[in-house]
Amino acid sequence: MLNYILLQAATAAEGQQGNQWSFWIMMILIFVVFYFFMIRPQTKRQKELQKQREEMKKGDKVVTAGGIYGEIKEVQENAFIITIAKDVTIKVSKESVFADAADAQQAAQADKK
Repeated sequence: MLNYILLQAATAAEGQQGNQWSFWIMMILIFVVFYFFMIRPQTKRQKELQKQREEMKKGDKVVTAGGIYGEIKEVQENAFIITIAKDVTIKVSKESVFADAADAQQAAQADKK
């Protein structure tokens, strides 16, 4: 009887060891999936957006995060001066400015020609 109890305890300990390994393998697999399907694409998009903002220059048409359309009048270190109407300019942080989609499409078509 004692041998049976010791055998059951040893088997249970081995089973728990196997469960522990499978738990860590699953956790690693979940992290890998999150990295390749969520984290990596997001950082790639952020780098592309940062590169795009660095390439913006005077005369480019842009849209602010608030939905204001305008044209870059001046480029500063951390901001753009944007003309939104005749004699109306605003200072906007670089992080809240995006290239105007219509302007980007025209530039892409011009590059293809």
